[in-house]
Amino acid sequence: MSSTPSITIHYEGTAQQVSWRGIGYADGDGFNSYLTQKVAVRVHDDEGRNQFEGALRGLASTGFANDSLRAILEADEPESRDWAIGEALAEVHLAETHGVTWPWHTERDKRNPSASLPGADLVGLISDSQGFLFALGEVKCSSEATYPPQVMNGRGGMVHQLDTIAGDLHILGQLLRWLYHRCVNTPHEPSYKQAAQRLLESSNRAVRLFGVLVRDTKPDHKDLSGRGKAIAKKIKTPTQCELSALHLPCRIADLPARCTGGAP
Repeated sequence: MSSTPSITIHYEGTAQQVSWRGIGYADGDGFNSYLTQKVAVRVHDDEGRNQFEGALRGLASTGFANDSLRAILEADEPESRDWAIGEALAEVHLAETHGVTWPWHTERDKRNPSASLPGADLVGLISDSQGFLFALGEVKCSSEATYPPQVMNGRGGMVHQLDTIAGDLHILGQLLRWLYHRCVNTPHEPSYKQAAQRLLESSNRAVRLFGVLVRDTKPDHKDLSGRGKAIAKKIKTPTQCELSALHLPCRIADLPARCTGGAP
């Protein structure tokens, strides 16, 4: 079964170095497989979980120890927050459409189920004709029947947060420091260093910003067009920004069930 969903581009536009696009997913086997085979893997950090489980199983040398390990593993509840699945959907989308690499799974940094990292939802690396850049961004989910929804506006809205990521050197430094410690002594270290060099040689402006809005409403260009024009007035070259609205064929609230293969 294919895990590639059928999509429709409902609208797109540009303003200076900002672009935006509304993307609709068709319902069906392709979309369902996309959720269960690609998004769910990203949600639950299957690679990290398997490494963790394998390492502890190697230490459990008695039946009692194996029972203790089983109890820990069975107590680990699957992710059930729809916004967290929306973030994973955005990461998979950007990886497949823009080649963004995510060197570290932020799930591994959570010390409790409600923890979140400050600064940005998306922290990765992206390549262009000149090499690597930092890819930073925000994800918002909304079922609100207004265009744009409130999550796009105000100090807590996407445009303000993207502008802050691009212009607040304190936050930018925190993000780069966080990513550095997850790239050093890994295959991602050369890409990180190249992205850092380009950033420093551009007066701290050579980054790619991404804003992803996950929607279960009728596509409408007003979700992004006004916000795209607004952020174009704020960010400075060579910073580039892309806004995407991902329109689901199901309710956002249904994502947790559908990621586990539940009924649409």
